[in-house]
Amino acid sequence: MSHDDFDNEPIRGLPQMLPAGEHILWQGAPDWRALAVDSLKVKWVAGYFIALFGWRAIVAGAEMSVLQAMAASSFYLVLGAVACSLLALTAWIQAKTAVYTITNRRVILRIGAALTMTLQFPFNWIGAADLVTRSDGTGTIALRTLGETRFSYLLLWPHLRPWRMARTQPALRCIPDAAAVARLLAEAVADAEAMPRVTVVDSTHDTAGAMPVPAE
Repeated sequence: MSHDDFDNEPIRGLPQMLPAGEHILWQGAPDWRALAVDSLKVKWVAGYFIALFGWRAIVAGAEMSVLQAMAASSFYLVLGAVACSLLALTAWIQAKTAVYTITNRRVILRIGAALTMTLQFPFNWIGAADLVTRSDGTGTIALRTLGETRFSYLLLWPHLRPWRMARTQPALRCIPDAAAVARLLAEAVADAEAMPRVTVVDSTHDTAGAMPVPAE
């Protein structure tokens, strides 16, 4: 019998139904190949083991033939292939279990493989968003949040901007067509800021005491 850990979600990637007036503008997830390269540095790991192989082959070549030296050093290539395969599998799992959502009110990240969590960032919590793109069109949109809330680097990884320890920045990591998604997010924030305010009036008091609050 098949089992889906997220079959209790009313909408894919969301812990509950959206309130009236809110709708999804975009949903996506990391590209696992880009995540393996950008976050898990699989190319650097592969290069490291190739360098070990080359160094060991050169050293062994002083005592045996070239073919014998390469055969004796091939252990490093096998070990490197295993390490890179594990990193690629980790990237695939992280991408498979992540769902990034942008609505007309907020950004929502459902992330985590072993420990799944959902983080929600209303637009008024976001001070800025930084875009970094790659040559293949994938990229990362990092959120600079306002206020004193801090996020655990380990719990967010790899869905964050790397090397920002003091002030962790949650991120839509390694998403396809990142520039277009960034434009969509900027337009959504601009539209939300232009929305009119709603005045809530307590009918038991004079209307002069009414307080404006953001629309729900």
